[in-house]
Amino acid sequence: MKRDPKTLAMAASLGIAVLMLVGKLTAYFLTGSKAIFSDAAESIVHIAATAVAAASLWYAAKPADEEHLYGHGKVAYFSAGFEGAFILAAALAILWESVQALIMGPELQRLGIGIVITGSLGLVNFGLGWTLVAVGRKHRSVVLEANGKHVLTDMWTSFAVVAGVTVVWITGIAWLDPIIAMAAGLHILFSAGGLMRRSFHGLLDGADPEVTEAVLGVLERAVEHEEIASFHHLRHRESNDETFVEAHLLVSGRLPTVEAHARATRIEEAIRAAIDSTRVHVITHIEPADHESAHPGGHALEADPLVEEKGPPNSRDERARTSGSQGA
Repeated sequence: MKRDPKTLAMAASLGIAVLMLVGKLTAYFLTGSKAIFSDAAESIVHIAATAVAAASLWYAAKPADEEHLYGHGKVAYFSAGFEGAFILAAALAILWESVQALIMGPELQRLGIGIVITGSLGLVNFGLGWTLVAVGRKHRSVVLEANGKHVLTDMWTSFAVVAGVTVVWITGIAWLDPIIAMAAGLHILFSAGGLMRRSFHGLLDGADPEVTEAVLGVLERAVEHEEIASFHHLRHRESNDETFVEAHLLVSGRLPTVEAHARATRIEEAIRAAIDSTRVHVITHIEPADHESAHPGGHALEADPLVEEKGPPNSRDERARTSGSQGA
């Protein structure tokens, strides 16, 4: 039985996270370096975050049910948010320890072996992080991509720590060690903010500009080829590796139902092909081109930002309306 590449990648991430923790804690206890401690603390948080990510990946893969008609993919954004919060906690802990060490004075020893251990583990993280991000993007998995970016953040932290501790080792200037740890903590803090912003964007159904352009391109070409007269009420949202698109398509009122359905089906297939996603769900609604007559009391729709934002007459939606009313 073929294993899911996302599941395999997450299992590898969890196993290597344990290796990172053991190795970095060993390096910290051998050296007493707060800079190396900052790297170890980030790995402790990474294990917890990876465990949450693994659980989220499993839950997000569950099919839709009676209680969750759009599936369970939204949990991926909660996972990314939790991971960001964990990283934030690690950054604050590192900054606290660094300030204390700067005040009290660090006690360092055997920095050479600490440098070797930390640098080697950083190289392992480079390979893991790159793989996780690549698999996450290929399969449109927010969970894997967020986890991969976390691993790469850990890698850069490790390399920065190695560089800094090497300077301390060569120069003997001990107070540089907590300063390096503080810099690492601030870098981790910035990474946490990025993950949490991504989480909020997904939970609030933030529109992907690339998807917007892809869908508008398909609909505009349909208008130009007189497949439809116009379109409105365009919406799209993402849920982990799924994309949902809906649009109202305006056609001539004289068009037979069978032909209107065939045109809508062709447009739906074109939209699916234009979006780089493993699962795309497209729902269209056919309406007569004489829209005002069909809705004498007004159309009970919310704002239509993807049409209205295109500007005054002669914009893309206005061109669609005028060209379509002549042909379809």
